Amino acid sequence: MRPEPTAPRRIAVPLALGREAARPREGRDVVLQGPTMGVSWRLRARAPSGLGDETITAVVQGACDAVVAAASTWEPESEITRFNRAPAGVWVPVGEHLMAIVRAAVRHAEESGGAFDPAVGRLTDLWGFGPPGAVVRPPSVAELAAAETGWRDLEIDAVGMRLLQPGGLSLDLSGIAKGYGVDLAASALAGLGVRDALLEIGGELSGRGVKGDGEPWWVEVERPPEATSDTALEEPPVLIALHELCVATSGDWRRRFEAGGRRYSHTLDPATRAPVDGQVAAVTVVHERCMEADALCTVLTVMGPERALAFAEARDVAALLLVRTPLGHAERLSPAFRRLLD
Repeated sequence: MRPEPTAPRRIAVPLALGREAARPREGRDVVLQGPTMGVSWRLRARAPSGLGDETITAVVQGACDAVVAAASTWEPESEITRFNRAPAGVWVPVGEHLMAIVRAAVRHAEESGGAFDPAVGRLTDLWGFGPPGAVVRPPSVAELAAAETGWRDLEIDAVGMRLLQPGGLSLDLSGIAKGYGVDLAASALAGLGVRDALLEIGGELSGRGVKGDGEPWWVEVERPPEATSDTALEEPPVLIALHELCVATSGDWRRRFEAGGRRYSHTLDPATRAPVDGQVAAVTVVHERCMEADALCTVLTVMGPERALAFAEARDVAALLLVRTPLGHAERLSPAFRRLLD
């Protein structure tokens, strides 16, 4: 969560932010944080006076821990790890959280034509972004060809709460699980009576209600460090009033490695079995659900600028793309994102 800046900014305000939102709040301000998913969760909220920090922390941490236990490939006894190592032909029982994430991931795979693929776990490991650790060189063509992938091979029994391991299939839900965790923790906070909160997990944010003084939760859209000094990028950064909305940003500066003078990012294109080509430096999506914003960032990054903007326009997705051009960085905005600025 960045502090509210004083330099020039463009303002994005949702239509839901009306006069009724700007109301004084009873209670007290809290600022809390804790570890999860290799990053941290951070919370700023206006909490009821009788609600202690320990209770709030336990609820948020509990939601995050539930997602880790279900969908973290880094945990040797998580549900997803048990599925990934199961023998061919075995139905693996799963809980409600993993089932919800998998079903959403498969839906995004279908709607995007495979730009989002939850079954690229083998490729993630080969490229050095999974639990086996970093690599110093790209995998060979033979290694990539031999890796089992393909979300269409995954069978889901939603009634019986189980997944069929077809043999060698490895799920990787890192492109959607963090957003699900934000939604789950935000829902848990609402259950405690915390109506006004800004919650972040590793750059994915959910804003509900307003601050104690009636001001919205202002969040600045992230940009790659290299873009901050790019004189070709004339547009000032965007400041979003995150009221009843979530925002996710995916950028290739977060996790990457370099070999042979080339940069390889953590976002993989299932069609090429390799990291995306680097034309898209960052994607920001604003959505009512953080899980959707999280997954859509990956979808749009993999698609590339032209396909991504057409996809976002057709589905009324509020997206901001920062692309690399011969002249420097340039913004590409979907119509839905432009409406936020208008």
